[in-house]
Amino acid sequence: MLFFLFITTLLPPQDVRARDHPNDAGSSIIITWDLSPDDAVVEQYQIFRRPSSDTQFVKIGFVKNGITVFIDDQVQDSVTYLYTIAAENDEETAYSDTSNQGRSFPQVFHTGRINVLIGIIVFGIMLLIFVSHARIGRKIFIRKIPGLDAVEDAVGRATEMGKPILYVPGLGDIDYTSTIASMNILGEVARKIAVYDTPLIVCNRWSVTYTVAKEVVRESFATEGRPDRFKEDYVRYLTEAQFGFAAAVNGIMVREQPATTFFIGSFWAESLIMAETGAQIGAIQIAGTDQVLQLPFFVAACDYTLIGEELYAASAYLSRQPLLLGSLKAQDYGKIIILVLLLALTVLSFVNIDLMSILNVQ
Repeated sequence: MLFFLFITTLLPPQDVRARDHPNDAGSSIIITWDLSPDDAVVEQYQIFRRPSSDTQFVKIGFVKNGITVFIDDQVQDSVTYLYTIAAENDEETAYSDTSNQGRSFPQVFHTGRINVLIGIIVFGIMLLIFVSHARIGRKIFIRKIPGLDAVEDAVGRATEMGKPILYVPGLGDIDYTSTIASMNILGEVARKIAVYDTPLIVCNRWSVTYTVAKEVVRESFATEGRPDRFKEDYVRYLTEAQFGFAAAVNGIMVREQPATTFFIGSFWAESLIMAETGAQIGAIQIAGTDQVLQLPFFVAACDYTLIGEELYAASAYLSRQPLLLGSLKAQDYGKIIILVLLLALTVLSFVNIDLMSILNVQ
């Protein structure tokens, strides 16, 4: 009987390549290789690295079998490195040849975000066009927003009745986007109030919001040439406690009996409490918030409600300033373009057409 002895030798991975990681801020090199012909019996690939000025390799990581890429993000820019990959199982370790010299460096431009660049350019062109049209007096159509159209009538009603106007710029601090938008609306409302000489009550939850609101109202009165009509108690600081603030606002509404109330900004569980009190005293109520869960309460209890982006478009709608109108119109057209692109890509996907392969985008 003849016995044959087979000696197996694990084959190493081949063609190890090192290159800079694209589209990053540097300090990263990608290492790729061809799998070992014996990948089925390989347990893992060990990755070793050394600077080209050194002679000793250091292990920097490992990957499982079947994987041919490793990202080394612990390197220094402008320093060249060499790599070797070791295929390993319980019995053997096989080292590849040394890779080419790899070096990392930061990129100025992220080529994967060309679409963002194109979008910025297109939006910038539309912005310039619409702003220039607004400045030369061309009429720019913006759809009617009933809640904003009713502002002047609401102020006029309060003037005729000899009652104050209550304005609540939400319960968010000044760093809330909705609070900033509310301050813009407050400025426009205050300008109308300065003309009609109607009493104003602005209730604030936060000290910073109180300070900003007071300056906004004071400036609005000065802009209309009525600085003497501004009174310090028009803008009030109440309390930072959520429901304490709601109770204080309700008390003011019951005592002062405002003819018009504005709830513009961020509101939470207290929204219906205040809006219902305003409805009970018979005030015209205009509300607006970006808090989706509170919109149903305002819709139910208020006469007019600004929904979502209408809150942010209000300052442009009321002031009619060319820069604001132009930017608002450019945003609307930008949304239309995005919707058309999404619809077109959806249709192409539905009919199983890969646009990326057509454009040869990798």
